[in-house]
Amino acid sequence: MFPDNKLSSRNGVLATGVFAMLFSGILYAWSILKVPFKTDFGFSDSSLAFNFTLTMCFFCIGAFLGGRLFKIIGTKRTIILAGILVGIGFFCTGLIANTVVLLYIFYAAFAGLGIGIAYNVILSTVSAWFPDKKGFCSGMLMMAFGASTLILGKVIETLFAAKAVGWQKTFMIFGVTLAFVLIFTGLILKTPSNEVVFPVEKIRKKAIKECFEARDYSTAEMVRRFSFWRALICLVFLTAVGNSVISFARDLVISVGAEASLATTLVGVLSICNGLGRIFAGALFDMKGRRATMLAANIITIFAAGVTLIAVTIGSLPLCITGLCLTGLSYGSCPTVCSAFTAAFYGQKHFPSNFSITNFNLLGAAFIATLSSNLFLSTNSYVAPFAMLLVLSVAALGLNLSIRKP
Repeated sequence: MFPDNKLSSRNGVLATGVFAMLFSGILYAWSILKVPFKTDFGFSDSSLAFNFTLTMCFFCIGAFLGGRLFKIIGTKRTIILAGILVGIGFFCTGLIANTVVLLYIFYAAFAGLGIGIAYNVILSTVSAWFPDKKGFCSGMLMMAFGASTLILGKVIETLFAAKAVGWQKTFMIFGVTLAFVLIFTGLILKTPSNEVVFPVEKIRKKAIKECFEARDYSTAEMVRRFSFWRALICLVFLTAVGNSVISFARDLVISVGAEASLATTLVGVLSICNGLGRIFAGALFDMKGRRATMLAANIITIFAAGVTLIAVTIGSLPLCITGLCLTGLSYGSCPTVCSAFTAAFYGQKHFPSNFSITNFNLLGAAFIATLSSNLFLSTNSYVAPFAMLLVLSVAALGLNLSIRKP
């Protein structure tokens, strides 16, 4: 356990948080995890797409509950509870989830809820140790969360193919592993005490200064601000592009001519870019400030949707790969922007609760992802979904430019 009154502990705290987030990000490997449910049980594409939407819903609810439980029962018990929920979710998904309803209950509800709780509490606890490096800390944690698909995705695929293991045992193994990792994390993570003296945040000359006086806003005060709703809708539109692509990434690249093995690799590439986007956004926030970071994320998202739209229109694999990389960068930028924006605009004092509300952008984005999947199923083409996503990302730019002060 790291002492809660020593500044030297914070590097160990960050490493622990990164390790836990790496395993928690397995939620984003759904395009790989869903394969056996279609091949073995014949679950429809629409039901599998809805499972991802439902998972994101419970993830958001979990993040909200995490912010509340964090204050009531503390870091340790909240993360341990999250570990138990995730462990039950994955273990039972492999053991008995042979119907769509059971998949929704154990994977979406239990695992989604547990990972959402862990996500908020780990991010809040570790960020409290880095008030001088908000962007860097958020970027590292989000990078680990996003890189999970690349690192664990290949492990999952290998275990799925192994005769001695198979997909059901794979889910059960990961259930036990995730429970252990999160319970271990809960036992050693602590918030810093009031005795810790942190370095003064460096103000870079090139950073764009916000024209408002910084102060701590309660959650009730935050949701009464028009700027909050503009930012939330903006983030919904931006995140929707990545959420949609993650839900059907493997099928998307196969539709433009990729082999199945290459498609799985490209899902990993999407994960790499997701992680890089989180680091990029965190570094840019520290150097240039909130406004430049949000605009950069928005512009990348517009290009991501636009390039992918051209790719699916003309059937170009190279352009689709480019679009996939841009989508990863844009999607990776969004959670870092969400975290850093909430802290910069509304302060650190009420951050766990405030962030859990801002994080509901994923809920709106998840429903747009379902709409994207339904558009594909109704038109048998990815053109309509990406045309819609391009329009939304351009609309987000208008909202983005209008955000000035809390």
